[in-house]
Amino acid sequence: MKAPPRLQSLIDEGLIDTVVRQLMSGKEAMVFVVRHGEQTLCAKIYKEATNRSFRQAVDYTENRKTKNSRTGRAMAKGSKFGRQEQEAAWQNAEVDALYRLAAAGVRVPQPFNFHDGVLLMELVTDAHGDAAPRLNDVSFTPEQAVAHHSTLIAEVVRMLCAGVVHGDLSEFNILLAHGAVDGEEDGADFPVIIDLPQAVDAAGNNHAQRMLLRDVANLRNFFGQFAPALLKTEYGAEIWSLYQSGMLGNETPLTGRYERSHADVDMQAVLREIDDARDEEAARRLRMATAG
Repeated sequence: MKAPPRLQSLIDEGLIDTVVRQLMSGKEAMVFVVRHGEQTLCAKIYKEATNRSFRQAVDYTENRKTKNSRTGRAMAKGSKFGRQEQEAAWQNAEVDALYRLAAAGVRVPQPFNFHDGVLLMELVTDAHGDAAPRLNDVSFTPEQAVAHHSTLIAEVVRMLCAGVVHGDLSEFNILLAHGAVDGEEDGADFPVIIDLPQAVDAAGNNHAQRMLLRDVANLRNFFGQFAPALLKTEYGAEIWSLYQSGMLGNETPLTGRYERSHADVDMQAVLREIDDARDEEAARRLRMATAG
């Protein structure tokens, strides 16, 4: 197909050779399948994020560093330059998170390059070599659901040990890939986590706990449709408690149980959680309507 203008500069720079087809188009980005030599990759072209609410953007970008004080002031004022810098910071956050998590062994697409607002990364594929489906497009047996849930809980822990919380983890941004796993010759299906522009620093963002609990709850609720016993688990609270106490590691055994403290309730935090749950449900319905 004819290269979109945003990808032509990558062809001119020799970063890709041809554009094969468009893979998807969402609120925040368009994704294309591209070729570079013998490699088939995907190219993520970021759109201007006009659909993110200001409050959500503030929550996600809290404590992110800016290049200089002028940039920080412009972003705070919301000037045209500030909005451009804020969008660049949003895009760079995904690139940085991908490299950081790939180095930590988290199952994310392998990043290759970031040029002119376009992220080049691994094309995650299924058993037939086609683009891997999202979890929301797949049905599972109870055994498969339990296995994939366990794998993803381990990935959440690995991310947290690397200092990162996804912030928007759900069945809509996890792919079901196929490939060699743990030395299996025939390969197996396994989840790959995508879409990380909203990833936050676990230690530096005051909303990290709430976001991690929501991420884990999304996994529980999705896989709980296929394996109802998962709906009774509380991995999120258990994981965060271990993290706060400095006892969380990649191999830390988890039970899915958590004994809550009976301290006074923070009503502001509860109301905030209700608002976030309402926003998340509205976003989920919008994604489903768009996908349909």
